[in-house]
Order: sequence, then C-alpha cells, then structure tokens
Amino acid sequence: MNVDLTTSPVEALKSLVIGIYEEGELTPTAKKIDKLTHGYLSNIIEKNMFQAKLGQTHFLFYPAETKIECLLLVGCGKPDTLSATGFRKIIIQAIKAIMTVKIKQFTFCLAEIEVKGRSLPWKVKQCVETVYQGVYQFDLFKTEKEPIYLKDISIHLAQNKQFDACKEALHQGIAISNGVILTKNLANTPSNICTPAFIAEQAKALAKQHEQISIHILEEKDMEKLGMGALLAVSQGSAQEAKFICLEYKNAKKSQAPIALIGKGITFDTGGNSLKSPDNMVGMKYDMCGAATVLGTFHAIAELKLSVNAVGIIAAVENMPGGTAYKPEDILTSLSGQTIEVISTDAEGRLVLADALTYCERYQPETVIDIATLTGAVVVALGTHATGMVSNYPPLANALLKAGEESHDRVWELPLWDEYQEQIKSPFADMANTGGRAAGSITAGCFLSRFAKKFHWAHLDVAGTAAMMMGTSERMATGRPVPLLVQYFLDQGK
Repeated sequence: MNVDLTTSPVEALKSLVIGIYEEGELTPTAKKIDKLTHGYLSNIIEKNMFQAKLGQTHFLFYPAETKIECLLLVGCGKPDTLSATGFRKIIIQAIKAIMTVKIKQFTFCLAEIEVKGRSLPWKVKQCVETVYQGVYQFDLFKTEKEPIYLKDISIHLAQNKQFDACKEALHQGIAISNGVILTKNLANTPSNICTPAFIAEQAKALAKQHEQISIHILEEKDMEKLGMGALLAVSQGSAQEAKFICLEYKNAKKSQAPIALIGKGITFDTGGNSLKSPDNMVGMKYDMCGAATVLGTFHAIAELKLSVNAVGIIAAVENMPGGTAYKPEDILTSLSGQTIEVISTDAEGRLVLADALTYCERYQPETVIDIATLTGAVVVALGTHATGMVSNYPPLANALLKAGEESHDRVWELPLWDEYQEQIKSPFADMANTGGRAAGSITAGCFLSRFAKKFHWAHLDVAGTAAMMMGTSERMATGRPVPLLVQYFLDQGK
C-alpha cells in the first residue's frame, strides 16, 4: 500500500474521509463540501441521520454538484475534547469502513482535526501508523484470502506551511509501520515454523537488507564454552537448538557507546516440567515477541538511517518438558557466575535474559533495554493498555515514559525497591528464579536487575501489550513496543 501527502483542492478529489463533530460542528473540509453541495451535510445532521459519535461512520455516494464519488463521514465526538486515543479510534473506524467497499484510493482529511496538545506532524505520523495497523492481515497460512482493494491513501494538508515537517513525519510513520509489520509477521508465525533457527535466518536476512547492520550468531557449543548455564538449561529439554543472535547497527561515531536492545525469544513456552494448562498454552507462540521487537526496531532505524549506534541481542530458545529438561530445585550457574535455584521452569524468560544481560557487557553500552513477555502478573496490574517498566536509572525511565507519550505506545513505571529483593532469596543459591505471586512483575524485574549492575538499564514487560489474546479466535500480535523504541531512538538521535 502507498501512503503520501496531498495539498490538492478538496473539490478535485474523488474519495474522501472527513470529520464531523457530535454537536453538528463541521471541520474545515466538511464546511467546504457543505458549501459545494448547498448544505447537504448540514441537512443530514439536522435530520439526525448522522450523530457523529466518536468513531461512527457513514458513507455518502456521488453527492450532487461535486466531482466526489465517495464521501466517508467519521464522527469526532464533542469539539475540543479529542484525545490521542480518540484520534486513533477515528482512523481505525474509518479504515474498517473503507475495507468494506471496492475503492482503491481514499484521501484522509483528518489531520485538520484538533487533538489536545498535538502538532500537525504528530497527527500525520499517527495517521500513517494507524492506517497500516488497520489494513494489516496475516493470512500466510489461509487457503482462501480476503482481498484488499485499498491501494493508496493520501493525507490531505490544507496548506504548505508545515509540509517539510509533515513529510518527515510521514517517512517516520512508514518506517515504524514497516518495523511493526515485520514484528507482527514473526510473532504470528506458528512455532513449528518459527523456531530459534528460523529467527536466526530472519535476522540474517535483515542484516543482508541493510548495510549498516552486521550479525554474529552463537551456537550452543559456543554458549557452553562461555558458561551460559542459565540459558542452556532452558534449552536442554528441546530438540530445537538455541541460537544467540547479536546484531550491530553502526551509523554514528565509533566513540559513541551503543544503545542495546535485548529480546526474549522463547519460540514456544510449554512451561517446561512446570507444565502449563492446555488453555494457558494457547498463545505461547507469542513468547518471542521481545525478539521480534528487536528485529522490527532495527528494521525501522535502518530504514530511517538514524545517526546512532545500536546493539540487538536475541536469546532464541524453546522451553519444553521431558526427561532431559531442567527441573524445579535445579541450581544453575549463570554467565555472570551467580547461581540460581529454579523454583519454576515456567519462569524461563528471566533465565535467558540473565545470560543475555551479562553477555551485553562486552559491548560497553550506554544504555540497555530488554523487552520480554515476562509475566502474567503485569497483565493483572496494567491490562493491555500499558507496558510495565522497571529501571535502575531514572533519566532512562523518564526518556522512555516521554517516548511512550509521544508515540502513544505508553509505559508505566513500577517500583524497584530493595524490599522486593527479599522475595527472591534462596536458602541454597544466590537467588531463586521466582518470588511468588505477590508483585510478580516487580520481583521478575528485581531478578533481572542483579545482572544489570554495570550499565543503565530498563526492563519492558510486554506480556499484556505485545499480543491481543481474546480466546482462541481473536489472537493477533500488535507490534508493540516498536513505536515506543523507535521514538526513543529518534529522541536520542537528536
């Protein structure tokens, strides 16, 4: 699909999406069309044929006195109250309506809608990302595919005053969307195909696509030599060999320390010998969303050619039960030398991340951000709207909070207090790999913090945001937190 900007006169356009406010107030473009049609829109509103509730849609075809073939009205709610969430809802509902008709091109006249505290370039960028989100389908394994007739979207600008800034926002929105699509496609691929080896091949393909990206992959024999006992313990029950994937993106001075991303890549999580119930096992192909996020983010920053240095580490492992699998009460020696008593083999993500965090020290990073579908507890705490975060460095946490607000891919910081560390004490090892149900997301963060003492670090628990889980029929990766991380890189690049 092609998305671009246009400043063409409204009367010259064929298929338009325009906003109408709930109290009958017309947006600037709606006023123009109302005038061209001698009060056609005003008459529709006056007769209560369209109430303009937030996200409500209504098609009009071939309005008289114009060259317009199709007009889609979208309700914008009450004037002066539209939030960022409301703006995205308007675009999503518009796309849903458009997908029901066989029209190839639409012009969105929605950037003119007032959104509290948001600029025109911000609206353009959000419009691009939300359009791509609305048309996304994952039908690779379907024999009958639903056709998509929509091929072109134009975002209408009333004037040229901020055209260059909007063009840059468009470029950023497309790059972020391409990163999100890569992340979604990887995450939605079933685990019989998306194995650790498959992720490694996708990482190689990404490095081949972008000259700024180089790649190095450790095999299990390499990890054994290094002493990555925590990661290898998780892998030992699986027939699939673990892969430890290291990406480097270099587009700044050599002296500039890199920003490191570490992705949890459990390609399927049965819970190991602490076996999950059948219902809780559905959706566990999404336990590699952290890994997919690293690849999606690298794709976006490379497409944007951002002036930063970055490292991406992916610990790709399958967690299976069996005679060779690790067990509760096993004691593991991590790459850092710290010992871990296994209380639950279903708390495996933090084990692979522990060794990945220690390995990351050799890159001498400026900051490290790990991304993981780590705990069900974060879903209980925050639902599906915000990503949970803990950090050992307030400026980094604040930068991620700010990037989350700007990208509308929001995070919420949880406390990393010393009192919580008491919950992961072990009588037999340096620590236990779980601290019980209470504050489960925080104690998981406490565990990881013990391997992140040598750098500024933040942990993003995306268990509630990386994929939507609505029973067995409605499951889909969201591509989060790629928009958040790309915005963070954009901010650092400045």
